[in-house]
Amino acid sequence: MREVEWARMTAPELRAIAMKENALAILPIGSLEQHGPHLPVITDTASALAAAVRAAQLVAEEVPVAVLPGLWLGLSEHHLPFGGTISIDYETLNKILVCIVRSLKALGFDRLLIVNGHGGNVEPLAVSVRELSVEYGLPIVSCLPWGSAREEMEKIFDVDQGCQHACEGETSVMLAIAPQTVRADQFDMACVDQTHPLGPPLAGTRFFSFAELAPITGTFGDPRTATAEKGERFLDLQAAELVKLVQHEFLWTTPDPVWRPRRGLQYT
Repeated sequence: MREVEWARMTAPELRAIAMKENALAILPIGSLEQHGPHLPVITDTASALAAAVRAAQLVAEEVPVAVLPGLWLGLSEHHLPFGGTISIDYETLNKILVCIVRSLKALGFDRLLIVNGHGGNVEPLAVSVRELSVEYGLPIVSCLPWGSAREEMEKIFDVDQGCQHACEGETSVMLAIAPQTVRADQFDMACVDQTHPLGPPLAGTRFFSFAELAPITGTFGDPRTATAEKGERFLDLQAAELVKLVQHEFLWTTPDPVWRPRRGLQYT
């Protein structure tokens, strides 16, 4: 199988990839944050990296691609009360992305796919991707694998209704890729009955820490039904959805330089 992980390749090998037409860099991003008593704090980053590598391996014969090491810093201040969490702010995240995009542009890569494994990064990434795409004239796409193919994803779950936090889904993935890091003897500790204080979805929102939302365990979901086999199925499904993004031609057209003067536009 062709090597796709940036960290495992040499500079000449990466230069050869970057010089090919439509060269694609993939950046997995997650967090370093508490995931209850049973999962390691690297869970979001590890799952994003696993999905990204699996997708890259599926397209490597047709697409020049390299998967960057997982970026383990994200916006995780809502998990700080439980310990084990390192968080950055939006300004820092954006500056890191600026440096990565600028470097990729200099190296010759034509496009960037950001594979996000952490819910707290969704809104910040949306803003950064929008601004950096225009500023650098580089197609940049951000996605949340756990948010894709929801109907197919729900069929894999036995108890949870979708990915939550340190739940059946995330635990299954970690059992598949790093079983030695999962504390199965702590599953019951993570399943104290907690009612979400907000109830049904509301039209308004504000910042909430997990100490407010899940004060007992810092988790949502039931890891007790997690299995490595489910984890493989989750990753296969996520990888397939990422391949669809890679192969979607319109996503990768050059961003419109919206700040240039517009003359002669015709409206019909």
